[in-house]
Amino acid sequence: MDLNNIEKRYSNDDITVIWQPGKCIHSTICWRGLSTVFDPRKKPWVTISGAESEAIMKQVDRCPSGALSYIMNETKGQAEHVETEVDTIVETMKNGPLMVYGNITVRDHKGHEEKKNRVTAFCRCGQSHNKPFCDGSHVRVGFKDDL
Repeated sequence: MDLNNIEKRYSNDDITVIWQPGKCIHSTICWRGLSTVFDPRKKPWVTISGAESEAIMKQVDRCPSGALSYIMNETKGQAEHVETEVDTIVETMKNGPLMVYGNITVRDHKGHEEKKNRVTAFCRCGQSHNKPFCDGSHVRVGFKDDL
């Protein structure tokens, strides 16, 4: 099964949470921050009724990989990612990815561009199967940085 093509949606009256497991780097930020909604021990692991929509959106915005996103249900036809109005910040995670917060455009060697908003995690260990983005492989290979 190719995780890069899976997308699951969980809806309430206000929002739809979108989960793309192929992007997940298993940072655990989602369930540590809002375990009433995100609990990997349950099936399905997202319980959209576990919190108010505003709390869910706030937690989803903290997802470092973009594996979790949301859309407002009344604006279904609009883009899923809303650009943030903040400075771009780059942060190195200990033994993990390079995190870039803010709006960026990633251009590959062939000139293809992909817009990223909010948070983007870039691979530092060299083992990701989704380069240049992190897929959590640093945990599997025991990556340790020398910072």
